[in-house]
Amino acid sequence: MTETGLSTLWVYLSASPLLGLIITLLAYIVSYRLYEAANRNPLLNPVALAMLILMALLFVTDTPYSTYFEGAQFVHFLLGPATVALAVPLYQQFSKLRALWPVILASILTGVFVATTSAVGIAWLLGGTPETLLSLAPKSVTTPVAMGISETIGGLPSLTAVMVVVTGILGAVFGTRIFDAMGIERDDVRGLAMGVAAHGIGTARAFQVSHQMGAFSGLAMALSAMATALLLPWLLGMLGLVS
Repeated sequence: MTETGLSTLWVYLSASPLLGLIITLLAYIVSYRLYEAANRNPLLNPVALAMLILMALLFVTDTPYSTYFEGAQFVHFLLGPATVALAVPLYQQFSKLRALWPVILASILTGVFVATTSAVGIAWLLGGTPETLLSLAPKSVTTPVAMGISETIGGLPSLTAVMVVVTGILGAVFGTRIFDAMGIERDDVRGLAMGVAAHGIGTARAFQVSHQMGAFSGLAMALSAMATALLLPWLLGMLGLVS
């Protein structure tokens, strides 16, 4: 097909709102196959690869994000049911969860405190503005919750969303390697840490490692989101960032 023909085809396809859905699925399929071909090397995280492919495609074709999202919003909508579906593996691990609830609660609270104070502290040392500090505070929480918190406390939801995705990808890529280097072998412990630090993207990686790790990561993701929403305004008030 000639270059003119390809341009005409792209103009025709770009008029359909389903284009965003199609290219999102294709980008992920290609990324996942590359990930499988590399023996599931975490450095080739399929979410990160798919994002890079989509960013490059939108840039090259000069397609506005709003046009792309008209179709991609269907994938976005499915994030809700996918999150609710995490209750199934959690139920299957219920007996172990019940026995470990004091440890789980302590881990969640500690993780929320460390995630918030470390992000805000490092940004403050680097000269970040108060608005930037508030935007970074909920970075370890799943995107919809983090953006809502950021808007409530006076941060920039768009900046928060970017940092949440970056945090999740870094956790998914390096999390298991850090656990191995520290000699942490228990899947329940690894899952809790992954869910607190790397939310949904980390949880997806955890399920690829083991069912148990994924279940505990999903639990940690949900509980840390709840704990952050409740405790973050108070914690930031103690730090003097909000009144």
